[in-house]
Amino acid sequence: MKKCVCIFCLLAMIAVLQAQSRLDSVQLLDEAVVVARQYKEIIPAQRLEGEQLQRLNSHSLADALRYFAGVQIKDYGGMGGLKTINVRNMGSHHVGVFYDGLQIGNAQNGVVDLSRFSLDDLEEVALYNGQKSEICQAAKDFASASAVYLKTKRPVFEKGKHTHALLRYKAGSIQLCNPSFRFEHQFSDRLSITAGGEYLHSNGRYKFRYRRLTPGGAVAYDTTAIRRNSDIDAFRIESGLYGTLSDGVWQAKIYYYQSDRGLPGAIVRNVFSGGERQGDKNFMFQAFLKKELSPRYKMQFSAKFAWDYTHYLSRDTVLFMEDYVTKKMQYDNRYYQQDWYFSTAHSYAIRPNWEVSLAVDWQYNKLNADMRGVGTLFTFPERYSAWGALATAVDFGRLKMQASLLGTLVFEKVRYNTKSPDKHELAPALFVGYTPFRQTDLTLRFFYKRIFRMPTFNDLYYTQIGYSKLKPEYASQYNFGVSYKKEFKASFITLLTAQADAYYAAITDKIIATPTGSSFRWMMTNMGRVESKGIDATVAVQAAIGKVKLNTNLTYSWSKARDFTKINGFKLSSYGDQIPYTPWHSGSVIGGLTYKTWAVNYSFIYVGERYNGAVNNIERNRIEPWYTHDASLQKTFRYRDYTLKLSAEANNLLNQYYDVVLNYPMPGRNFRFILTLSF
Repeated sequence: MKKCVCIFCLLAMIAVLQAQSRLDSVQLLDEAVVVARQYKEIIPAQRLEGEQLQRLNSHSLADALRYFAGVQIKDYGGMGGLKTINVRNMGSHHVGVFYDGLQIGNAQNGVVDLSRFSLDDLEEVALYNGQKSEICQAAKDFASASAVYLKTKRPVFEKGKHTHALLRYKAGSIQLCNPSFRFEHQFSDRLSITAGGEYLHSNGRYKFRYRRLTPGGAVAYDTTAIRRNSDIDAFRIESGLYGTLSDGVWQAKIYYYQSDRGLPGAIVRNVFSGGERQGDKNFMFQAFLKKELSPRYKMQFSAKFAWDYTHYLSRDTVLFMEDYVTKKMQYDNRYYQQDWYFSTAHSYAIRPNWEVSLAVDWQYNKLNADMRGVGTLFTFPERYSAWGALATAVDFGRLKMQASLLGTLVFEKVRYNTKSPDKHELAPALFVGYTPFRQTDLTLRFFYKRIFRMPTFNDLYYTQIGYSKLKPEYASQYNFGVSYKKEFKASFITLLTAQADAYYAAITDKIIATPTGSSFRWMMTNMGRVESKGIDATVAVQAAIGKVKLNTNLTYSWSKARDFTKINGFKLSSYGDQIPYTPWHSGSVIGGLTYKTWAVNYSFIYVGERYNGAVNNIERNRIEPWYTHDASLQKTFRYRDYTLKLSAEANNLLNQYYDVVLNYPMPGRNFRFILTLSF
């Protein structure tokens, strides 16, 4: 706490002393020319937006996020398989996913399934390490180690036109059928509405190769089979109302998603069938308002209600030993979540170069379940959470600094068993950006951030073991980076941007699961420590020759994340090993070429050698690298107010058989055809 107070006082003193020295006409002119988002950012985001998003060979958000440096996607295979994100090896629970500014939550297990989000209605996907540079934001925006921001398309109308419509149909391999629509209407200059929806169907049946070796190196299995229980039927519908005020904007959005899908099981011991099924219903309503009350003071309010239903069904027979007796269990469970959330944030410019903000959030989560035979053992937890964030930012032109202090208070109620004790934590952060030379676009940056994550309901309240007495996970992050941007006026290359970051992160009191004598019941305990360090680098180039335009984006990541877990002072056998599914090397390439109404896109992803979820880094646990090549061709036809776009895509061109997660095979070569009509 004392360190945070010192940081705030230091920034305040520097701002007062230097406020007058920076107010010359040249600096004011620069501020007027530069886009606000670029000017304010100390830690720049990785972004995919506009046409670049549309040209990617992707049908889900998870596919697009693979092209960001430092990101690992866990993909359990098939069309219906779970897809989660991990940034810089800190785990999925430390990544916040925000939809139009409000965080998507899951109090039950803390994991956001990215497979249920489409790119069709997204205008921008952005990944921030640390947090956004805008300090007038909700307190929860300060609470994640990394954050993914999904921005939906806000309607824009040309003069004299008040209605837009778009119809799209996707068809392809694996019996893919994916129609969608989007409608926009402008009631007045200050009010407009959008509505959109889509339906997705696939039988999920595709060929894969299953090859495994014995410990001695001999071939144990080598066969080609068909993936089963990977089907999906899902539909999404959402609508947004957008308005403007005098010096302000507001929006309200309603969202509904429903799916019935197979959760494909692991392919082990030459067994290719089995797995579970999951049904989901997700409803969400959220609203947002931001307004400048004066040149110095602005405020924002946001609110959200979400209701989530999950039906988990397993007809497979599960065998385990209890009191030396073999028992059989099947599961048919239903879970119901409620999420109420409200936030208010206010910022005030004390001086032209010094801004302070205060944000307060409140959230209520409730989880009910029908456990089919063990309902009286379920805890039925309720969680009340409050966040308060105090932040300040000073801008000296070439030097920008931000500091924040986040306070969190959590308390819970349970119907059965012992509840988790109330928790209150403080988490500071400091961000610095510096431009060493006036005439260059070279920028240096540094940040430190300490955060913690609460155990989920699943972590704390397992059905048959009660309260597990877990502490929150604590994580400290350090980052040093450099970025460069250069525009060329009379050259083949028109724009060059590059950035590189070196980071170190340590997680203490890491929550891990240990077996308790059966494969069904696991004990959650705090006894882990993980240290992660690495380098993320990106380079983007834009070029043009006449009417031919070229866009390329390259990423590379080197990562070393090691497990330093001890139990009662004794090192585990995995002490010092690379943690599971973390490659030392990974990277991606995106290249796009456009000429008049034609567009060609190529993308490449590489994930290097890594180890599976077994205990040790030994040869039998090593997973070979995998890579994919994808390509697409687009042609656009225009007639009056109608635009027709035809696209053909080929994914995994070399038909590589690979697993992202061991024993969950991914599709081989597959094709998609897309027809889009807009008017």
